[in-house]
Amino acid sequence: MSDFRIDQITNQAGTAGPQIAGITTFSGSSGLVMPSGPTEYRGGRGRGLFGMGYIGSGTNIIEYITISTTGNALDFGDLSQTKSWPSACASSTRGLFAGGYTPSNVIDYITISTTGNSFDFGDLTIDRYQNSALSSSTRGLFCGTYKVSSVDYVTISTLGNASKFGDLTQADTRYNQSCASPTRGVVFCAGPPTNTINFFTIATTGNAQDFGDLTQARIESHGGCSNSVRGLFAGGVTTNPTVLRNNIDYITIASLGDAQDFGDLVTARQLVNACSSSTRGVFGGGYSPGTNYNIIEFVTISSTGNTSDFGDLLFNRSGAAACSDAHGGLGD
Repeated sequence: MSDFRIDQITNQAGTAGPQIAGITTFSGSSGLVMPSGPTEYRGGRGRGLFGMGYIGSGTNIIEYITISTTGNALDFGDLSQTKSWPSACASSTRGLFAGGYTPSNVIDYITISTTGNSFDFGDLTIDRYQNSALSSSTRGLFCGTYKVSSVDYVTISTLGNASKFGDLTQADTRYNQSCASPTRGVVFCAGPPTNTINFFTIATTGNAQDFGDLTQARIESHGGCSNSVRGLFAGGVTTNPTVLRNNIDYITIASLGDAQDFGDLVTARQLVNACSSSTRGVFGGGYSPGTNYNIIEFVTISSTGNTSDFGDLLFNRSGAAACSDAHGGLGD
């Protein structure tokens, strides 16, 4: 979109500025409507959050970044539980963190534009960990867990317990990762090494369907993020032989088919987490045997290529959960 720059606005004769008289209200699609309501509920600022995870033991700390910039993460606040392997999703105003290990069904929420500790949202239908979450602007979905295929959903703007959405195609869906457009949710079903990708329509309920395959069967854990068009999955481990991967795959969310190669993470690792804006995908933390990472890397989602350095998390952490107020499920 081109810049529209105005030095001055005058009357037709060029002798004076514009004058407004009489009734000064108007309606129409071309008018400017000023935002209303409390500032903290307007949302959409492009803030990414990384919460819980493992930093030598489980943690309840939330960190945040501004996705459009680069730099180190800052402290946001604390969640109600000290856990690793939770999941997270968000609307443009509210972030939800759910589950974690030891097995938990707790859902916490925070207001993304502020900082501070979380509040109780409700409970999942079952204990979940090593699972993933995705969302549209209204609905959040929590997908799978160890040896379980079920998917829960909540309405993000309300408080309350989750309801059953449906099932993924795989029976064991630990370490899965997910992303979304405003209408479609996409889940990479990890667990025992697999390359299966599932999808469903977020606004309905029902079982997932087959989308296609990733370029490699991997586990533990592919950082999933998206804009409204393209989804990315990064990192993980292949088996036989066991090899840490730096691969990033991409899909076109509105279509069906196999993933293609996007590029590489700078550092091969597992248990990495991801968040996104409409333009950038950000991958933070991760693990290789004996080492937790504080690395944050980013890519431009609409292109292909390797990641660039973004900054550092406050802590070396793996198995966290990440979300943002500007991801693909909210539209561009």
